[in-house]
Amino acid sequence: MKRQLVLIQILLVLSPPLVAETAAEKGLRIAKAADRRDSGWKDQTADLVMILRNRSGSKSVRKIRTKTLEVRGDGDKSLSLFDKPADVRGTAMLTFSHGLRPDDQWLYLPALKRVKRIASRNKSGSFMGSEFAYEDLGSQEVEKYRYKYLRKETCGGGWRCHVLERIPAYKYSGYSR
Repeated sequence: MKRQLVLIQILLVLSPPLVAETAAEKGLRIAKAADRRDSGWKDQTADLVMILRNRSGSKSVRKIRTKTLEVRGDGDKSLSLFDKPADVRGTAMLTFSHGLRPDDQWLYLPALKRVKRIASRNKSGSFMGSEFAYEDLGSQEVEKYRYKYLRKETCGGGWRCHVLERIPAYKYSGYSR
């Protein structure tokens, strides 16, 4: 009898909870776990090439340097500097990302010799003639979104991946999800 009690206690401890996780709870749990795994990198520097193509197929190549600083307890800070072509050389974008409040962003335009603050209501505008929006340049803080778990699927390389839906929690996003 004592042995059966111990076995039942072990099964109760190891069994999953009786209350199932909602899709929103599971999505948030996975997003937080991914964010934890992605923390601790401190800073990074990258050299980027942006290729813009117009309807006729002509292309414009832009070379950009980025520097990003990880900030604990708030969003990351990043600086993007355009080196080429000559008409955008010296243009710089400074972004201070935040969790629940709108990101702070400034664009330096050397031709005008002035800094332009990007308004929080204008984050969905096109960045430097590309398909990127200003809000795409900020860090993707967990608090900025609500989540919904959709499914698990096989991704590139045979990995099993979780598919989540992210819904912006801030009013002026250019995205519905």
